[in-house]
Amino acid sequence: MNINLKIPKMKFEKIKMDTVNEIEEMNIDYEKLKKENLKKKRTEPYEHTNYETVKEFFIRSVELYPNRACILEKPDHKEEYKTTTYKEFYDDANALGTALVKILNQANQRVVIIGETQYGWYVSYMAMLLGVGIAVPVDRELPLNELENVVKRARATAIIYSPKKVEDIKKLKESVPDVEYFIEMKSEKPLEGKDVGINYLIDTGKKIIESGDKSFKEIEIEPDEFKVLIFTSGTTSNSKGVMICNRNLAENINGITAYVKLYPTDRLFSVLPLHHTYESTIGFLYPLSQGASIAVCEGLRYIVPNLQEAHPTAVLAVPLLVENIYKKINETIKKSHKEKLVASMMQLTNVLKSFGVDIKRKVFKEIYENLGGELRIIVSAAAPIDPKAGKWVEDLGIIFLQGYGLTETAPIAAVTPDYKTNVGSAGRTIVTADIKVDKPNENGEGELLIKSPTLMLGYYEDEIETKKVMTEDGYFRSGDIGYVDDEGYVYVTGRSKNVIVTQNGKNIYPEEIEILLSKVPEISEVMVYGKAPEDGKKDKEELIITARVIPNMEEIEKAYEGEITEEQVHDIIWKKIKEVNKKLTSYKAVKSLEIKKGEFEKTSTMKIKRYKEINK
Repeated sequence: MNINLKIPKMKFEKIKMDTVNEIEEMNIDYEKLKKENLKKKRTEPYEHTNYETVKEFFIRSVELYPNRACILEKPDHKEEYKTTTYKEFYDDANALGTALVKILNQANQRVVIIGETQYGWYVSYMAMLLGVGIAVPVDRELPLNELENVVKRARATAIIYSPKKVEDIKKLKESVPDVEYFIEMKSEKPLEGKDVGINYLIDTGKKIIESGDKSFKEIEIEPDEFKVLIFTSGTTSNSKGVMICNRNLAENINGITAYVKLYPTDRLFSVLPLHHTYESTIGFLYPLSQGASIAVCEGLRYIVPNLQEAHPTAVLAVPLLVENIYKKINETIKKSHKEKLVASMMQLTNVLKSFGVDIKRKVFKEIYENLGGELRIIVSAAAPIDPKAGKWVEDLGIIFLQGYGLTETAPIAAVTPDYKTNVGSAGRTIVTADIKVDKPNENGEGELLIKSPTLMLGYYEDEIETKKVMTEDGYFRSGDIGYVDDEGYVYVTGRSKNVIVTQNGKNIYPEEIEILLSKVPEISEVMVYGKAPEDGKKDKEELIITARVIPNMEEIEKAYEGEITEEQVHDIIWKKIKEVNKKLTSYKAVKSLEIKKGEFEKTSTMKIKRYKEINK
């Protein structure tokens, strides 16, 4: 799934650190506080929920928090966030579901949802989960031919789309005759032929409900019935359709509530694409289950102003986003000539926190204000992150969590407990699941096998592929290589399909080398792979460990005066790679460098599509 998610430049305010002087005025009894703090420290999971369907927890939240904010969205960039309450969202979702069933006859049909994150996406997805049929969330960046393929494979009978997709939908109409209705978000358009506006359907549905027809509201959801079809991003192969049921989604909530406390006062900031199960489950359904609110980011270039306006308490991110925030704020600190002061304050506040005195939010007030002022949780998932960035987040006083899973686990199989974080791991196996290592090597690493109630029903219309990924005793073969420690924390070291095998049987996981290279300021992005020798004799000669690099020209131009040639750029980066090679065992050392022009092809969660890049 193609998507250009290059993180734009972020501008943060200058750091003054005026609050530091106030620390000297504090009179602290450290020994007393340390004893009290040790008593308070949690070691066991929280009591978790036991939901079976999305409808079950959604109705509970509506009953408990009818007038609380549910979704906040900006009508346009110049206007303030508009708030929709839980009761309003519930009424809209039921009205849309009623109209889809009663007016458009979409009961038990497959409905594609495509578009950028917006209220219409949320209400469409919820209407489907409340009982219409099978939701098919689709990447809005799909080329037209791939979109057509997905619509046909899913056998969709309706498409709900964003106004920004109007031209694509016009071109698509002739080639998908089985699609009965094309429903435009943010539109009041009355039903005319196959076209209709979503707001018209919501208004019509409300009238049907007001007339006394409560049949849609009364639909009982079968927890294990196929209700969501998600096509994987296909970073290593062609996309597969993953069949998800209500129980899979509800069990994500049950698993997370054992490890993470979220409150009705919390607000999540939605920046990742909703068609991805990470965002649609953890960024949408999870806060909804807790009575929390969701603020929609207008787009990547508006991240900073939106953060500062919405004041979120939690952000779901991918490593590229977290690392970029880390780099940009540290650049601001450096420009403010406060790097030594910030470093010493991080050490001091860490010591104080160990005694139960947490003044981080006060000391680093300006950094918090740059991020909206209220941030308390950052979650990173979908790929390995530089532990240095995660440690920095924790040193600021923000809870840094990591999650692990796949589309096939809808998506959570492991998540960091907020009461016992562990930067560097991908999280702890959720209490309702089991993750074990298949055929571990001398380091305890092997393929991670997952047995979990969040696990998919299977691959859509593909029993052969489903059987391939399942063991006889019901474990899912993740394709991820890693290990699990004695406390259940999961560590992912690479993907089995990405592994480079040397002639003497050594396994090299490119992700390990990429993390080291990504710390080089002159490197913007990098992909490591095993390149066949020029004569193509893969079976006779060693694969060449190769780094394909997008240079960080801004950094290079800052450090090297005058006009820089392509050859010089190559030499500068190669010199840096040789320094990194000293940190690697000899057989893992990068032997070849390729400078890439343009962007890497990526999935919606910013992972490089290796198989496509290598084939280039």
